[in-house]
Amino acid sequence: MTMAAAIEGQTVGTRTWPNAIRVAGVDIIHDLAAAEAIWRSLETSQHSYTPYQRFDFLANWQRQVGEREGLRPFIVVAHDSERRPLLLLPLAAESRLGANCASFMGGKHATFNMALCDKDFAANATEADVTALISSITDRSRVDALVLCQQPLRWQDLPNPLALLPHQPSVNDCPLLQIEPGAEPAALISNSFRRRLKGKERKLQPLPGYRYHVASESADVCRLLDWFFRVKPQRMAEQKLPDVFAEPGVEQFIRSACLAPRADGKGYAIDIHALECDEEVIAIFAGVSDGHRFSMMFNTYTMSANSKFSPGLILMRDIIDRHAGQNYRAFDLGIGSDEYKRLFCKDDEAIVDSFIPLSLRGKAAAGALSAISRAKRAVKHNPALFEIAQNLRSMFR
Repeated sequence: MTMAAAIEGQTVGTRTWPNAIRVAGVDIIHDLAAAEAIWRSLETSQHSYTPYQRFDFLANWQRQVGEREGLRPFIVVAHDSERRPLLLLPLAAESRLGANCASFMGGKHATFNMALCDKDFAANATEADVTALISSITDRSRVDALVLCQQPLRWQDLPNPLALLPHQPSVNDCPLLQIEPGAEPAALISNSFRRRLKGKERKLQPLPGYRYHVASESADVCRLLDWFFRVKPQRMAEQKLPDVFAEPGVEQFIRSACLAPRADGKGYAIDIHALECDEEVIAIFAGVSDGHRFSMMFNTYTMSANSKFSPGLILMRDIIDRHAGQNYRAFDLGIGSDEYKRLFCKDDEAIVDSFIPLSLRGKAAAGALSAISRAKRAVKHNPALFEIAQNLRSMFR
């Protein structure tokens, strides 16, 4: 696909905004290769974005998962009057409820969704800027609605400009551990909990070659993933949960992203933390990081007798201590209310969804999707309703 074919029209001369509004228009790109150079140019210290929006993470997801699901790249680049990029929205379009809807790439594998933004724009964006952005997208595309889910209100110390759009709470919040500079270990994990974990770890330490490490060589990455894809289906079956890792393209996506080096040279697009000994892998946690926050994506632990010593919790302690020692400021275990997350993450980070209609057809779809999301949140936050939903889900399986 050529660049001309990949971009839906240039906006120069099509519409001018008042000087107070920085968004002069948008380019809409339908091809990953055509977007790559500008996308990577926004992955710098002068820009605000989460690790889930890196090109190497989302391009691998789109090629391996999104394309198989029929999603088409819909990458929005907003620029100012001198055509300097202000933000890039990494979206993909698909038909939902009879409307053409654009959502963030990454699906269920991206915990947080945001645009990649110029930091000055993120700090000073106004409702007028966001209105201009939505108007330009409406003018330049045939998308009926924007379905923008799981957005943080802030990232690091900057607001998320898209939080200026009408929004509602997401189905789930995100349990979060905030790490204060120079925090004592007991401020992160209590001394009593540390003693419990140390007692369990004493049963593992005599194992030959017992160690915690982060996979830094491709051979180690492949070996750990081979183990993960053997063990995780067994764990999911044991818990009577569907194996999301068996869905088309997911394994290929994870393998590709775990082997994609980061542009800053600090690991991979997805990093794998492991607890193992010479005889077996005992537990792994994989996640993304950016020097400020570690965010967990997936994990599992051994099916052997060593599982009774809570290796997953021991590994989480090691990961938290490692990142606190590297001056990280936050740690999360992904969105959701699993009990083990509360052992480490005492706070909640608000996550929001926006359902923005761009046409009459989109108005109906956005309204329905918004209502469905509100209903799911109501169930998740009502213990009695949640138990009924869990029982029904088990029956239908």
